[in-house]
Amino acid sequence: MIAIVIPIGFAGLSLALLLNMIRLVRGPTAVDRILAADTMVINTIALIILYGISQKTTAYFESALLFAMFGFTSTVAYCRFLIRGDIIE
Repeated sequence: MIAIVIPIGFAGLSLALLLNMIRLVRGPTAVDRILAADTMVINTIALIILYGISQKTTAYFESALLFAMFGFTSTVAYCRFLIRGDIIE
């Protein structure tokens, strides 16, 4: 059963990443681009975890956690830059 679900999950997440990439390129405002980039980070984390499940190892879960921390930090930094014009006070 899991052998059937994993390729479907990869296909769905790949489609979501493609649609996010389109929004990232064509987004009318900077806020749309930030949301698309943040959603791409979330989808990439899901891809990493799905790959870890398919390989039956837990090594990829730690990298997904590190990628999540990096994605959150970069999103907050970019939002602060848009609001204040400066990241570091």
